[in-house]
Amino acid sequence: MVRYISLCLAILAGPAGAQDSRLTALQTGQDSLGWEAVGRIDILDKGFCTGALIREDLVLTAAHCLFNPDGSPIPAERFQFLAGFRDGRAEAYRGVRRAVPHPDYQYRTGGTDANDVTMDVAVLELDQPIRTTGIIPYPLAPAPAVGDQVGIVSYGKDRAETPSLQEICAVKAEQAGVLILSCEVDFGSSGSPVFLIRDGRAAVVSVVSAMADLDGERVSLGTALTQPLAEILALLDHDQLMRPIGNARFLTPGQYNDTGSKFVTPGN
Repeated sequence: MVRYISLCLAILAGPAGAQDSRLTALQTGQDSLGWEAVGRIDILDKGFCTGALIREDLVLTAAHCLFNPDGSPIPAERFQFLAGFRDGRAEAYRGVRRAVPHPDYQYRTGGTDANDVTMDVAVLELDQPIRTTGIIPYPLAPAPAVGDQVGIVSYGKDRAETPSLQEICAVKAEQAGVLILSCEVDFGSSGSPVFLIRDGRAAVVSVVSAMADLDGERVSLGTALTQPLAEILALLDHDQLMRPIGNARFLTPGQYNDTGSKFVTPGN
Protein backbone atom coordinates (compact mmCIF):
# COMPACT_ATOMS: atom_id res chain seq x y z
CA MET A 1 0.00 0.00 0.00
CA VAL A 2 0.97 3.58 -0.48
CA ARG A 3 -1.50 6.43 -0.21
CA TYR A 4 -2.01 9.18 -2.74
CA ILE A 5 -2.58 12.58 -1.22
CA SER A 6 -2.98 16.17 -2.24
CA LEU A 7 0.16 18.13 -1.37
CA CYS A 8 -0.69 21.49 0.15
CA LEU A 9 2.61 22.72 1.58
CA ALA A 10 4.25 26.07 1.09
CA ILE A 11 7.71 24.73 0.27
CA LEU A 12 10.82 26.03 -1.34
CA ALA A 13 12.33 23.50 -3.71
CA GLY A 14 15.99 22.67 -3.41
CA PRO A 15 18.61 23.14 -6.12
CA ALA A 16 18.51 20.95 -9.20
CA GLY A 17 20.84 17.99 -8.94
CA ALA A 18 21.85 14.93 -10.90
CA GLN A 19 19.16 13.23 -12.92
CA ASP A 20 17.29 10.48 -11.10
CA SER A 21 18.22 6.93 -12.01
CA ARG A 22 15.65 4.47 -13.27
CA LEU A 23 13.89 1.96 -11.08
CA THR A 24 15.73 -1.36 -11.55
CA ALA A 25 14.47 -4.80 -10.53
CA LEU A 26 16.85 -6.75 -8.30
CA GLN A 27 16.40 -9.97 -10.22
CA THR A 28 19.43 -12.00 -9.14
CA GLY A 29 21.29 -12.76 -5.95
CA GLN A 30 24.17 -10.63 -7.19
CA ASP A 31 21.84 -7.69 -7.81
CA SER A 32 20.42 -8.06 -4.30
CA LEU A 33 23.70 -8.06 -2.38
CA GLY A 34 23.39 -5.61 0.49
CA TRP A 35 19.62 -5.33 0.14
CA GLU A 36 18.55 -8.64 1.72
CA ALA A 37 17.31 -6.88 4.87
CA VAL A 38 14.61 -5.10 2.85
CA GLY A 39 11.53 -7.27 2.68
CA ARG A 40 7.88 -7.49 1.82
CA ILE A 41 5.41 -7.24 4.70
CA ASP A 42 2.43 -9.42 3.84
CA ILE A 43 -0.83 -8.52 5.57
CA LEU A 44 -3.44 -11.28 5.58
CA ASP A 45 -6.54 -10.31 3.57
CA LYS A 46 -5.21 -6.78 3.02
CA GLY A 47 -2.18 -6.65 0.70
CA PHE A 48 1.40 -5.75 1.47
CA CYS A 49 3.80 -3.00 2.45
CA THR A 50 7.59 -2.77 2.39
CA GLY A 51 9.85 -2.84 5.45
CA ALA A 52 13.50 -2.92 6.46
CA LEU A 53 15.29 -4.72 9.26
CA ILE A 54 16.91 -2.26 11.68
CA ARG A 55 17.67 -4.82 14.37
CA GLU A 56 17.62 -8.60 14.43
CA ASP A 57 14.03 -8.52 15.69
CA LEU A 58 12.78 -5.09 14.54
CA VAL A 59 11.36 -4.10 11.16
CA LEU A 60 10.78 -0.45 10.25
CA THR A 61 7.73 0.47 8.17
CA ALA A 62 4.92 3.04 7.84
CA ALA A 63 2.31 3.36 10.58
CA HIS A 64 -0.68 3.43 8.22
CA CYS A 65 0.18 -0.14 7.15
CA LEU A 66 -0.97 -1.24 10.61
CA PHE A 67 -4.61 -0.17 10.21
CA ASN A 68 -7.75 -1.38 8.47
CA PRO A 69 -9.67 1.05 6.25
CA ASP A 70 -12.11 1.68 9.12
CA GLY A 71 -9.24 2.80 11.37
CA SER A 72 -9.10 -0.30 13.55
CA PRO A 73 -5.64 -1.78 14.21
CA ILE A 74 -4.68 -4.96 12.40
CA PRO A 75 -3.76 -7.80 14.80
CA ALA A 76 -0.04 -8.58 14.84
CA GLU A 77 -0.58 -12.20 13.86
CA ARG A 78 -1.84 -11.11 10.43
CA PHE A 79 1.61 -9.75 9.48
CA GLN A 80 4.51 -11.71 8.03
CA PHE A 81 7.93 -10.30 7.14
CA LEU A 82 9.61 -11.85 4.09
CA ALA A 83 13.23 -10.68 4.16
CA GLY A 84 14.84 -10.39 0.73
CA PHE A 85 11.72 -11.76 -0.96
CA ARG A 86 12.35 -12.39 -4.66
CA ASP A 87 10.55 -14.57 -7.21
CA GLY A 88 8.48 -16.49 -4.70
CA ARG A 89 11.23 -17.12 -2.16
CA ALA A 90 12.50 -15.14 0.84
CA GLU A 91 15.86 -15.29 2.59
CA ALA A 92 13.96 -15.51 5.89
CA TYR A 93 10.31 -15.71 6.97
CA ARG A 94 9.14 -14.33 10.29
CA GLY A 95 5.83 -13.76 12.02
CA VAL A 96 5.16 -10.66 14.09
CA ARG A 97 4.69 -10.55 17.85
CA ARG A 98 3.81 -6.88 18.12
CA ALA A 99 3.00 -4.07 15.69
CA VAL A 100 3.65 -0.64 17.20
CA PRO A 101 2.87 2.68 15.45
CA HIS A 102 4.09 6.02 16.75
CA PRO A 103 1.80 6.96 19.66
CA ASP A 104 0.92 10.31 18.06
CA TYR A 105 0.01 8.86 14.68
CA GLN A 106 -3.68 9.15 13.82
CA TYR A 107 -5.12 7.07 11.02
CA ARG A 108 -7.75 9.05 9.12
CA THR A 109 -10.57 7.04 7.59
CA GLY A 110 -11.75 9.92 5.41
CA GLY A 111 -8.46 10.65 3.70
CA THR A 112 -5.16 12.15 4.76
CA ASP A 113 -2.94 15.15 4.23
CA ALA A 114 0.76 15.91 4.26
CA ASN A 115 0.80 16.66 7.98
CA ASP A 116 -0.04 13.00 8.71
CA VAL A 117 3.29 11.95 7.20
CA THR A 118 5.30 13.36 10.12
CA MET A 119 4.42 10.51 12.49
CA ASP A 120 3.73 7.80 9.88
CA VAL A 121 6.33 5.48 11.38
CA ALA A 122 6.00 2.04 12.99
CA VAL A 123 8.04 -0.95 14.02
CA LEU A 124 7.19 -4.64 13.92
CA GLU A 125 8.67 -6.88 16.57
CA LEU A 126 9.37 -10.25 14.95
CA ASP A 127 8.45 -13.51 16.63
CA GLN A 128 12.06 -14.66 16.22
CA PRO A 129 15.23 -12.64 15.52
CA ILE A 130 16.81 -12.94 12.08
CA ARG A 131 20.40 -14.03 12.63
CA THR A 132 21.39 -15.03 9.13
CA THR A 133 24.84 -13.86 8.08
CA GLY A 134 23.55 -12.59 4.74
CA ILE A 135 20.83 -10.41 6.29
CA ILE A 136 22.39 -7.49 8.12
CA PRO A 137 20.17 -4.91 9.85
CA TYR A 138 20.60 -1.38 8.56
CA PRO A 139 21.90 1.44 10.72
CA LEU A 140 19.96 4.68 11.02
CA ALA A 141 21.22 8.15 10.21
CA PRO A 142 19.93 11.72 10.54
CA ALA A 143 17.58 13.10 7.91
CA PRO A 144 19.25 14.18 4.67
CA ALA A 145 19.46 17.81 3.60
CA VAL A 146 17.51 19.38 0.76
CA GLY A 147 19.39 18.62 -2.44
CA ASP A 148 20.98 15.41 -1.14
CA GLN A 149 20.88 12.29 -3.26
CA VAL A 150 19.25 9.25 -1.70
CA GLY A 151 18.28 5.75 -2.82
CA ILE A 152 15.26 3.54 -2.22
CA VAL A 153 14.44 -0.17 -2.36
CA SER A 154 10.76 -1.06 -2.59
CA TYR A 155 8.06 -3.44 -3.69
CA GLY A 156 5.01 -2.09 -5.48
CA LYS A 157 2.05 -2.59 -7.76
CA ASP A 158 2.98 -4.83 -10.73
CA ARG A 159 6.37 -5.55 -9.11
CA ALA A 160 5.27 -7.35 -5.97
CA GLU A 161 7.44 -10.43 -6.59
CA THR A 162 10.81 -8.69 -6.89
CA PRO A 163 12.26 -5.68 -5.06
CA SER A 164 13.34 -2.69 -7.12
CA LEU A 165 16.20 -0.28 -6.53
CA GLN A 166 16.26 3.37 -7.47
CA GLU A 167 19.91 4.16 -6.89
CA ILE A 168 19.62 7.93 -7.24
CA CYS A 169 16.70 10.21 -6.40
CA ALA A 170 16.67 13.51 -4.59
CA VAL A 171 15.40 15.33 -1.54
CA LYS A 172 13.49 18.15 -3.20
CA ALA A 173 12.26 19.94 -0.08
CA GLU A 174 11.52 19.53 3.61
CA GLN A 175 8.92 21.08 5.85
CA ALA A 176 7.76 20.28 9.35
CA GLY A 177 9.17 16.77 9.40
CA VAL A 178 8.03 15.86 5.88
CA LEU A 179 10.60 15.05 3.19
CA ILE A 180 9.51 15.64 -0.41
CA LEU A 181 11.40 13.17 -2.60
CA SER A 182 11.71 12.56 -6.32
CA CYS A 183 11.86 8.80 -5.65
CA GLU A 184 9.49 6.62 -7.68
CA VAL A 185 6.95 4.70 -5.57
CA ASP A 186 3.64 2.94 -6.12
CA PHE A 187 0.95 1.08 -4.20
CA GLY A 188 2.78 -1.41 -1.95
CA SER A 189 5.77 0.89 -1.44
CA SER A 190 4.55 2.26 1.90
CA GLY A 191 7.22 1.72 4.54
CA SER A 192 10.05 1.48 2.00
CA PRO A 193 13.40 2.52 3.44
CA VAL A 194 15.08 5.60 2.01
CA PHE A 195 18.87 5.32 2.16
CA LEU A 196 21.68 7.80 2.34
CA ILE A 197 24.78 6.29 0.78
CA ARG A 198 28.22 7.27 2.00
CA ASP A 199 31.51 5.57 1.10
CA GLY A 200 29.66 2.62 -0.39
CA ARG A 201 27.48 2.00 2.67
CA ALA A 202 23.80 2.57 3.27
CA ALA A 203 21.94 3.92 6.30
CA VAL A 204 18.19 4.43 6.60
CA VAL A 205 17.15 8.09 6.79
CA SER A 206 13.43 8.03 5.97
CA VAL A 207 10.37 5.85 5.43
CA VAL A 208 8.01 6.27 2.48
CA SER A 209 4.52 7.32 3.50
CA ALA A 210 2.66 8.53 0.40
CA MET A 211 2.61 9.69 -3.20
CA ALA A 212 1.66 13.25 -4.06
CA ASP A 213 1.59 15.86 -6.81
CA LEU A 214 3.82 18.91 -6.50
CA ASP A 215 3.10 21.51 -9.17
CA GLY A 216 2.07 18.73 -11.55
CA GLU A 217 5.09 16.56 -10.77
CA ARG A 218 4.72 13.15 -9.11
CA VAL A 219 6.69 13.01 -5.87
CA SER A 220 6.90 10.76 -2.84
CA LEU A 221 6.65 11.80 0.79
CA GLY A 222 8.69 10.42 3.65
CA THR A 223 9.25 11.12 7.31
CA ALA A 224 12.19 12.96 8.77
CA LEU A 225 12.77 9.74 10.63
CA THR A 226 15.16 10.38 13.51
CA GLN A 227 12.91 11.91 16.17
CA PRO A 228 9.70 9.87 15.70
CA LEU A 229 11.58 6.58 15.51
CA ALA A 230 13.66 7.42 18.58
CA GLU A 231 10.40 8.16 20.41
CA ILE A 232 8.96 4.77 19.46
CA LEU A 233 12.08 2.94 20.60
CA ALA A 234 12.25 4.90 23.85
CA LEU A 235 8.59 4.16 24.54
CA LEU A 236 9.07 0.46 23.90
CA ASP A 237 12.11 0.36 26.14
CA HIS A 238 10.47 2.35 28.92
CA ASP A 239 7.31 0.26 28.92
CA GLN A 240 9.31 -2.96 28.63
CA LEU A 241 7.19 -4.09 25.70
CA MET A 242 10.25 -5.80 24.25
CA ARG A 243 13.90 -6.45 24.96
CA PRO A 244 16.22 -3.45 25.40
CA ILE A 245 16.86 -1.58 22.16
CA GLY A 246 20.35 -0.32 22.89
CA ASN A 247 21.84 -2.06 19.86
CA ALA A 248 19.66 -0.22 17.35
CA ARG A 249 22.36 1.82 15.61
CA PHE A 250 21.95 5.56 15.11
CA LEU A 251 24.82 7.03 13.12
CA THR A 252 26.27 10.49 13.01
CA PRO A 253 28.22 11.91 10.05
CA GLY A 254 31.63 10.31 9.83
CA GLN A 255 30.58 6.83 10.92
CA TYR A 256 29.65 5.48 7.50
CA ASN A 257 33.10 4.04 6.86
CA ASP A 258 32.83 1.50 9.61
CA THR A 259 29.24 0.32 9.72
CA GLY A 260 26.18 -0.22 7.61
CA SER A 261 25.25 -2.44 4.68
CA LYS A 262 27.43 -2.54 1.60
CA PHE A 263 25.80 -0.67 -1.24
CA VAL A 264 26.19 -2.72 -4.42
CA THR A 265 24.82 -1.39 -7.68
CA PRO A 266 23.18 -3.86 -10.09
CA GLY A 267 25.67 -5.86 -12.09
CA ASN A 268 28.63 -5.15 -9.79
